[in-house]
Amino acid sequence: MQNDTRTACLKRLSRIEGQVRGLSRMVEDNRYCIDIVTQVAAVRAALKKVEEQVLRDHVGHCVEHAIQSGDADQQRAKVSELIEVLGKLKG
Repeated sequence: MQNDTRTACLKRLSRIEGQVRGLSRMVEDNRYCIDIVTQVAAVRAALKKVEEQVLRDHVGHCVEHAIQSGDADQQRAKVSELIEVLGKLKG
């Protein structure tokens, strides 16, 4: 992972960690269900952004490197990994 991507992801994950702690407090405090569900949706959206950022970095760095390497086995492996993870994200 590129350093700038790692830094951005760690910063975003730190914020998400705080959101999740806030969710725990909301449940402990028996807050209104819709407020909790709204915050869960916000956490999921934030995690989706991290996921997209990591995938973008992977394609822009790891997959690109495999393509430039000219190593057909490495290229197939990276494309296979990508197809597998994208399949999991759809399901």
